Amino acid sequence: MDFSAVERALEEAAERGAFPGAVLLVSRRDETLLERAVGSRSLEPERHPMRADVVFDLASLTKPLATTVAFLLLVKERRLALDDRVTRFFHNFGVHGKTHVTFRHLLAHSSGLAAYRPYYKEVAALQKRGRPNFVASREAKEWVFEQVHRERLEVPPGSRALYSDLGFMVLGQVVETVSGQTLDRFCSARIFQPLGLRSTSFVDLSQIRTKRIEPIAEAIAPTQRCPWRKRVLCGEVDDENAYAMGGVAGHAGLFGTARDVDAIARHLKDIADGGTGILPKTLVDEMWTRDTSVPGSTRTFGWDTPSPQRSMAGTRMSAHTVGHLGFTGVSLWMDLERGVNVTLLTNRVHPSRDNDKLGELRPRIHDLVMEAVA
Repeated sequence: MDFSAVERALEEAAERGAFPGAVLLVSRRDETLLERAVGSRSLEPERHPMRADVVFDLASLTKPLATTVAFLLLVKERRLALDDRVTRFFHNFGVHGKTHVTFRHLLAHSSGLAAYRPYYKEVAALQKRGRPNFVASREAKEWVFEQVHRERLEVPPGSRALYSDLGFMVLGQVVETVSGQTLDRFCSARIFQPLGLRSTSFVDLSQIRTKRIEPIAEAIAPTQRCPWRKRVLCGEVDDENAYAMGGVAGHAGLFGTARDVDAIARHLKDIADGGTGILPKTLVDEMWTRDTSVPGSTRTFGWDTPSPQRSMAGTRMSAHTVGHLGFTGVSLWMDLERGVNVTLLTNRVHPSRDNDKLGELRPRIHDLVMEAVA
């Protein structure tokens, strides 16, 4: 198996400035086929080389790897159901035509909720107007949930796929409400620890504030120099809304290594292949089944599938492929037919978010990987 073309493409991408650094891990069933680190972990305030064990801000990989799995664990225990209406748990959510929105809608991004709202700006404004330490507090998180509950829908539920951070904020909230634990503690106890993951967690900003627990900067890939927070971010979530909510949210906030991302992928695939694990096979199969009830949707529960044109998964993965991207420059794609997992973690937003070169290079890297394993 010759991965030399893949490695050259990665090195060239780093040299061209698509990202400061990257870690690529390719596995097939129980075997790691390639693990390669290139470029720099950081450029500011100092340049340091990338390592394979560096922890990345996983951004929206939080949705499939943490929030979706956590939600399905509660479904497994019959503490809630996929077709439950959100109003079963949050009565005020039903305003402005949202009465019929179900958790199935939220998981498949077909609820009609907006993709994004800059809640963090109002959280920051409220702090300035006299709420000390409001940003990144539990109170701010509850305030954001209230705003999501009051939102109007962009389109009717089930009519169109509209990728939504807001929907996953609500899913994170229901996991906390039903389990009686914060999302990070639930995921740690029920997903990360059982799988033996040592480097995957949320960063609870209240712990940094009250207990002065500082992340180890040398182990983490920094992200942007944030205009709002006025510093290079390292060990605190890049996503502003997740930061305003205290670092633990259903749509973003997870940190982890390529090895840990791959470990979750392998575990879920093993369940799909008939093995035992944290979820039953029936739920994993349903999680990875494309939502055909919504015209043109590429979404499954918490995951995406390759789009017909210009897919970030490239052109050589099978039709039975699932994956997800994260804004910070991370991705996971799993060719379920061939059993090949491709984890590509980069810090493309460091030190500036104004870098979109990865979009054209990511599909090429995936194609080269699939050619090598063919």
